[in-house]
Amino acid sequence: MRNTKLTLCLLILFVHAASAAEKNKPNVLFIFADDQCFETLASSGHPVIKTPNLDRLTRQGTTFTHAFNMGSWSGAVCVASRCMLNTGRFIWNANSIYRDTAKEMQEGRFWSKYMQQAGYHTYMTGKWHVRADAAKAFDTTAHIRGGMPNQVPEGYNRPQSRNDKTWLPYDPQWGGFWKGGKHWSEVVADDAIGFLDQAKTDDDPFFMYIAFNAPHDPRQSPKKYVDMYPLENVDVPGNFLEEYPFNEDAATGRKLRDEMLAPFPRTEYAVKVNRQEYYAIITHMDHQIGRILDHLKKTKQERNTYIVFTADHGLAVGHHGLMGKQNMYDHSVRVPFIVVGPDVAKDATNDSNIYLQDVMPTTLELAGMEKPEHVEFHSLLPLLNGEQKESNYPAVYGAYLENQRSVRAFGYKMILYPTAKKVRLYHLESDPEEAIDLSEDPSTADIQKKLFAALLELQKEMADSLDLTSTFSF
Repeated sequence: MRNTKLTLCLLILFVHAASAAEKNKPNVLFIFADDQCFETLASSGHPVIKTPNLDRLTRQGTTFTHAFNMGSWSGAVCVASRCMLNTGRFIWNANSIYRDTAKEMQEGRFWSKYMQQAGYHTYMTGKWHVRADAAKAFDTTAHIRGGMPNQVPEGYNRPQSRNDKTWLPYDPQWGGFWKGGKHWSEVVADDAIGFLDQAKTDDDPFFMYIAFNAPHDPRQSPKKYVDMYPLENVDVPGNFLEEYPFNEDAATGRKLRDEMLAPFPRTEYAVKVNRQEYYAIITHMDHQIGRILDHLKKTKQERNTYIVFTADHGLAVGHHGLMGKQNMYDHSVRVPFIVVGPDVAKDATNDSNIYLQDVMPTTLELAGMEKPEHVEFHSLLPLLNGEQKESNYPAVYGAYLENQRSVRAFGYKMILYPTAKKVRLYHLESDPEEAIDLSEDPSTADIQKKLFAALLELQKEMADSLDLTSTFSF
């Protein structure tokens, strides 16, 4: 009898200790944008855009200035990005299990499942676009959205002229973000605020996966946000082109959905209108993020919460004559990435190369989980706490289908188009807009050879089977 009582007491003590340990684990609030370029924060130096709440996050935490997505095996770049994010695998290994993503989730090899194992109440709202049931991946869900809001023909190939007012971003008749009566970004914020009210009385820490569809097209927002950006104030990118010279060989041609949004050849006016709408929906989303942050503070949960904000990839919106994200230029592969939390340096920047999917192992480490063997991305905590000075990725890899490969290293970026047998080379410090191609300059022969060798090594690491040596020699 005495042994039974002792065992019971020890069990009670163990349960209490485990419960106390879980309570001491930090909350994790992951805020995810769709199609947001790294340059679209006022705090990044953008001359026009208004993002007061994201700027607030940059002041409260550390911004990684060189965060990248590896690219995609699909025209829907967000599918590849999110598959990598939730499974932890590099691009081609993620592609190999893409059709079995639901099985991966069922067997526990999934971001949210690991957080559940660590004792977290997991929550998700917004854009999913992963081949697994979000309702089974998270404990609680609300308003799970598909890849993008519905599209209408009137939203493409526009504007044709200054008099073209057929499609307006604040007109609810076109559905899209307005489908259901309330803008989807506002619904996401409402959902997040509702869960925060629930979580404040919860014994378990929370993991919130808050995924906006914004600023993906159709780039719709209330009129007052569009009016914040008079066309005369909207910038035209310095690398503006009427049409990208290798778009067909790069599989970013005139029949690609994203590229059909604006007319060919591109005009400065059409680019301005598209950028006006892009900035407006970003500012509208920023306002919704502000609502979430304010409620986190109001419910006194911010002190023990790590916040990560990033996006699944960037977007051209007029850079290089392109509109979409299916290219290797920084405007499309580079994203904002901000970390806020206990012991994270405030108003700081870190220039280390990272991939946005590093957020997964970072949060697993915060949750006290050992990184699973199959997870190839790296925790950012050693960079954040100063234990590590060098990036885990001295060279950055990029790929799109079989049509594009890129490597960023030694202060340069090399882009290869195998179909066209074309190389493009940019010196990133002197030419951050990647507008001056140095590939024909004989003085760059040595650096091209080094970059190509680095890319071949990355291909091995990434399980990339595309044979570049039969097309290119340096």
